[in-house]
This record gives sequence, C-alpha cells and structure tokens, in this order.
Amino acid sequence: MMMGSEKMNNSMEIEDENIEKTKISLMRILVEKQDPSSKEVEDGALRRFLRARDLDVEKASNMFLKYLNWKRNFVPNGSISPSEIRHEIQQNKMFLQGWDKKGRPIALLLAARHFQHEGGVDEFKRTYFTFQTSTNSQNVLVDDDFEFSLTGFIVYLFDKIITRMPPGQEKFIVIGDLKGWGYANSDIRAFLAALSLVQDYYPERLEKLFVVHAPYIFMTAWKVVYPFIDPKTRKKMIFVDNKSLKSTLLEEIDESQLPATLGGKLELVPIHNS
Repeated sequence: MMMGSEKMNNSMEIEDENIEKTKISLMRILVEKQDPSSKEVEDGALRRFLRARDLDVEKASNMFLKYLNWKRNFVPNGSISPSEIRHEIQQNKMFLQGWDKKGRPIALLLAARHFQHEGGVDEFKRTYFTFQTSTNSQNVLVDDDFEFSLTGFIVYLFDKIITRMPPGQEKFIVIGDLKGWGYANSDIRAFLAALSLVQDYYPERLEKLFVVHAPYIFMTAWKVVYPFIDPKTRKKMIFVDNKSLKSTLLEEIDESQLPATLGGKLELVPIHNS
C-alpha cells in the first residue's frame, strides 16, 4: 500500500512539474513579445512570478512586466550602491547571519534601531518611491510624494541575500527582533514599502519571517498594516512567544547559525560588511 501511494504521489508531482513547465513556456512567449529584454531572464524567475499568481499565466505575465519596468526605473545601474543609502546603513540595523537547516540565508533586523529618514536631499531623491500594492481583493494608492530612503535599502538587502544563496536555493529567512521597539521606531510607510517589494517585485523569495520580542504597543501598528498583507505572505509571518523563542528558532536554524543575541553562536555581521 505504501509503495503504491508513493508511486501515485510521484506521478502527481511529475504531472504538476510538466504543467508548470508548459505554463512557463507560455508566459515566456507573452512577456518576450511585450518586452524583448525578458529573453535574458531565466525560467526560475518566471516560475516565481507564476507561483505567486497561482499559475495564472496572464496575471503572472502582467506582474513580471510591471517588475521589469520598475527595475529599469528604480535600479537603472542594476544595483544599489552603499553610498546611495548611507543614512540607512549608518543605523546599523540589518545583519546577514548564516543559513537555516535547508541552506536558506538568514537576515536579522534590529527594529529598535530604525528611525524615519533624516538623510540629505540627494539620497532622499534617489530613493523616491511611489507605493502601489494590490491584493486579490483591493487596490491601495498613496500620493506621488510618498518617498523615503528605505526602499533603496531594502533592494540593496534583497540583492545581498540573493547573491549568498547556494545553487538550487531561491528563498531566505528573516528574523525581525523588536526588542526595545517603541513609537519612535514606528514607520508605517516603510513597512508598506517593504511589503510591496516582497509581494510585487520579489515574490516567492521570503520563506518565513520570525517576529520576536514584539512589545504590546507594536500591535497598534500591526493592525494598520495587516489588511495590506497578501494571505500568502501572512502565512509566512510567525510571531514567536518569548518563552519558546530559542526552541522555535532551533527547529529551523542550527545553534551554530543562530545569532548570539538570540541564544546562538554567531556574532552579528552588518549587511554592508557581509
């Protein structure tokens, strides 16, 4: 019985893979017709957008074309330079820490070190960003003057993480440590920008977001942003109770790869030094 069940599961997996491959081919035809530059894109990238739209070729194609247009305009040189985001880097709030048990890179955010933008005019203009995100049920628009430096910093972070991924790995883990977080660190627009990037431009990259040491006052901000979070992304967000903090993290991350600040053995490595 077990062998028969395994064969059936294998057959279903092969069928699903074939369906996905066929849809990737159809998607490639659509996007290359509208944007010839997409010929240089690997199938893996198309697959992520396709999965993000539940294998709907038309929706995935539109999403991907929107991403290409954004990438051209926001990152015309192909990457963000640390000199363009000095303000964010100087806050020393983001770290790259080892890998989880499946080889996914880990990023750690110390949220209490984040403060709203106070950088110079040049940096402010460079990181201009108009927030526009969508879920299956609603569209949200924010005025065109919505701009801040964090967007460029997030792109810089994601690109750093992606370059550290071993062959065959596409996802990463984030630990958001809110210890010491207060209203001075509350930045709803920054959170929405990060959310938009994860959902719209880097789909199927985030494996899990562990939120640790969340203070009670954080829930006020959380209630504001929660409606904008796609259901798929919500499932990836895990609020960890202080009592089970280390045991929960150790289910996914070996102690040798866990930051020392969370009971592990790795010293913190700032993102710009990784």
